[in-house]
Amino acid sequence: QVQLVESGGGLVQAGGSLRLSCAASGRSFSSYNMGWFRQAPGKEREFVGFISRSTNTVYRDSVQDRFTISRDNAKNTVFLQMNTLKPEDTAVYYCAADRVAQMTAIDYEYWGQGTQVTVSS
Repeated sequence: QVQLVESGGGLVQAGGSLRLSCAASGRSFSSYNMGWFRQAPGKEREFVGFISRSTNTVYRDSVQDRFTISRDNAKNTVFLQMNTLKPEDTAVYYCAADRVAQMTAIDYEYWGQGTQVTVSS
């Protein structure tokens, strides 16, 4: 069993930065792929990026070169550094964990409760 708790969301102006954290409880954090997803009002949850157990990363095109995912296995934490934020990045951001899942939300077994990110223009 893995429990995930996101933090770091908030209100930021366009062009600004935020760093989200996702703290995991439970054993074997290093054996999980960790994904970040987001959901804007009235829209479906969408893939943002993920970091594999071997620290390979994949991002959706619209955040490539602006967002960076990293992990600290010693602290059981995964991070989402978001730079040059745009109003269209406004959403609830979720982290997820799974041993094999990558870019598809339905494949992830464990989810956090989400943290709101609002980017003002």
